[in-house]
Amino acid sequence: MTTSTTQQMVDDAITSRRSIRAFLPKLVAREDIQKILEVAARSPSGSNTQPWKVYVLTGAKLHALSHAILAAHNSEGQGGYEQEYNYYPVKWVTPYLERRRKVGWDLYALLGLGRENKAGMHAQHGRNYAFFNAPVGLIFTIDRVMEQGSWLDYGMFLQSIMVAARGRGLDTCPQAAFTQFHKIIADHLQLPANEMLVCGMSLGYADHSKVENTLVTERAALADFVNFLDE
Repeated sequence: MTTSTTQQMVDDAITSRRSIRAFLPKLVAREDIQKILEVAARSPSGSNTQPWKVYVLTGAKLHALSHAILAAHNSEGQGGYEQEYNYYPVKWVTPYLERRRKVGWDLYALLGLGRENKAGMHAQHGRNYAFFNAPVGLIFTIDRVMEQGSWLDYGMFLQSIMVAARGRGLDTCPQAAFTQFHKIIADHLQLPANEMLVCGMSLGYADHSKVENTLVTERAALADFVNFLDE
């Protein structure tokens, strides 16, 4: 295999990664899941601390957790569910607010959901908790003693999972939406008190017949975020 071919394969695995929001019922082989996680475990971490822990849910376990979270989601405003940590900023500023709004409205537009359709948007958001019908749900936790650097390490681990999945023709959707229901997840997975929920992820084969999977998000030009410092 030539260097250029290897380069293209790696680039394609990264650039073809998208957040998929509709999956086929096709099962994912246990061997593929294991290999993806073995590959991702080579991700860098400060002093080789390897701060990640993964819970792989399939079948009845996956459906039971989804059912419990969806019930809470649909009774929102009554259960008092709160995130354990702030994923997003408390105060939004430009350009992040505009980017967030655009991707949301672009998705809803594809699904034919106008701003006045609150029930439709609520239902679409709830699909997160069914892992978008993916056959595999991943829940990620971190030890509470770990600090900000370990969360940086965790991001590289998550990216490695998503890229390794693409290399096997699989797709993913990383989901911070689960953090609101960390108490339900902790109960279902019997998490020890020292473990904190980081996020969830759907894993499976994309259903390319679904319009939501045609969404391609924009990326800023290099000039917007890169500075080349020459002599």
